[in-house]
Amino acid sequence: MSAPRPAVHQVLATLGYGDAIGHEVLGIQRVLRGAGYESDIFVETADPRLEDLTRDFRELVEASHRDNILFHHFSIGSKASRVAYALPDRMVLVYHNITPPEYFVDVHRLLVRLCYHGRRELAAYIGRCDLALGDSEFNRQELEDLGFPATGVLPVVPGFAHLDGPPNDLVARQFDDEWTNLLFVGRVIPNKRIENVIRAFAAYKSRYNHRSRLLIVGSYGGFERYLTMLQQLAARLGLQDVHFTGHVSNEELTAYYDVADLFLCASEHEGFCVPLVEAFYKRIPVLALARTAVPATMDGAGVLYDEPDPAGVATLVDAVVGDEALQERILTGQDAALDRLRRRDFGGTLLRYVEQARAAARQPDHRVAWDFWQQFDTTDRIEAQRLFRPSLYKALPTAARASGITG
Repeated sequence: MSAPRPAVHQVLATLGYGDAIGHEVLGIQRVLRGAGYESDIFVETADPRLEDLTRDFRELVEASHRDNILFHHFSIGSKASRVAYALPDRMVLVYHNITPPEYFVDVHRLLVRLCYHGRRELAAYIGRCDLALGDSEFNRQELEDLGFPATGVLPVVPGFAHLDGPPNDLVARQFDDEWTNLLFVGRVIPNKRIENVIRAFAAYKSRYNHRSRLLIVGSYGGFERYLTMLQQLAARLGLQDVHFTGHVSNEELTAYYDVADLFLCASEHEGFCVPLVEAFYKRIPVLALARTAVPATMDGAGVLYDEPDPAGVATLVDAVVGDEALQERILTGQDAALDRLRRRDFGGTLLRYVEQARAAARQPDHRVAWDFWQQFDTTDRIEAQRLFRPSLYKALPTAARASGITG
């Protein structure tokens, strides 16, 4: 009699509505259940619209079995992560990237600490995982550089149904006119380098096209200080036509894409960047800084630039906006890249990774002492002092320094 088939569950800190990670988590569950696996989603919190699709992470202890597989979506440390770490189940870590903390200095002190500690905590899973997957080649390479021995890519294949409904009429009527609309979509956070988008827009507006505006679409919740800095920059540059929308509905987002003439991105750190391919889907020419995962996401399409020089970027914007034949060539390339992305065999790739994890030699049983994470946090704090406050670190007792992580 054959052994019962293992369950393949997922665990993460929070399941959000409409975001890229939430979309991937639900997509993974659909594939797993379609293949006959028992598969639940264990979370600390979930958007109220998705709560009925999840289970409390504390129930994972009862559901655990050493032959089961946990797809652990790693984020900036969480109780759910630490519970999963201690269980005997096989583990496949899915890494969506953690923004380097230096981007948040002087903007969001708590996030500086969380990102720093999250990146440190990721290394604790090197010996815990049977397999570590990035959702892009950039993220996979980061896992490999950290020392994870078995890595792979579970590709992001975004859904676009949220952009297929009717656009918001108020937004359409407000911005669908004879003016040129430059668009950026994404959270208003420092690694997106929205200040460089604003500077490029200022150069374009003053040198090439006075009848133009910049639409910055995305939530700035928690980053009001950064938003103020951006608004002050726009004021210093004498710009009256920079619009910060904040969080928008799907209907409003659709309308902003519909009225856009060009998508302009200056982000310096991305694990994938879903809005780029949303712009492909909505057939908007994309102009983006060639950093981190952006070139791979664009897959040879759109227009990449190497340096965030405002005058140079403004010249590129004018070249694209002012040449319909060039726009059509760009859109044709983007159509082809989008088609390649949508033809990726997400389900087949996922199931092959499940089989790889099942077939992997089982790692030695790991024992997690009751104070494991307390000790980890203590040594992490000591290492932070060594890196960022060396004088204070040298003043610590020798025994305390010796217990710290020396990297």
